[in-house]
Amino acid sequence: MSSLQLSEKLEITQKSAWFLLQRIRKACEDDNNPSIDLLRGIAEADETYIGGKEKNKHASQKRRERRAGRPAPKIPVFGIRQRNGSLKAQVLPDTTRSTIQAAVRAALQPGSILCTDEHPAYKGMPEYYHHHVSHSAKQYVDGPYHTNGIESVWAVLKRSYVGIHHWFSPKHMQLYINELSFRFKSGRRKIPIAQRMNSLIAMCFGKRLTYAQLIA
Repeated sequence: MSSLQLSEKLEITQKSAWFLLQRIRKACEDDNNPSIDLLRGIAEADETYIGGKEKNKHASQKRRERRAGRPAPKIPVFGIRQRNGSLKAQVLPDTTRSTIQAAVRAALQPGSILCTDEHPAYKGMPEYYHHHVSHSAKQYVDGPYHTNGIESVWAVLKRSYVGIHHWFSPKHMQLYINELSFRFKSGRRKIPIAQRMNSLIAMCFGKRLTYAQLIA
């Protein structure tokens, strides 16, 4: 739900509603306990880019960015999803091999099966059984190996970007990714709503986000 819609329902200002939603997204933050939270089994990893399209910009903004030599800003987001299970996702500074491999190792238990596309950054991790499909050759499934699950995550993220929020600032992007991860983990619709609410409340403990921290 957008902060504007929530402000109308609660009869508060849009700024207050946005602060409330961001605190909820902070509660959705993954605690990242490596001893219990590593994904395992078959996992799908992929990256995507979030940001406005150049064709949708106002002409004056295009001219300013061309003069500054900057393309349309896109934020790289990495995700890894256990087959029919939990999701871990995060904003990355870049999609280089070292950055992506560090993210995989922080999320996936050694000995697991890693499914990716043909991106070369995923090569060279002998602790996993790596299988890739070649999207450039129009290969999307190779027996049990595919990335359809993680790509469905990106579809949900981009629909919320376009249809609900219209824009995420790079500064606050990770908070929206937190919400996305929770929705595919403890917040799945197949889980009874009371259990989903209890899971979110339990995640609130020990997490604090003041307005000064949010806008700093």
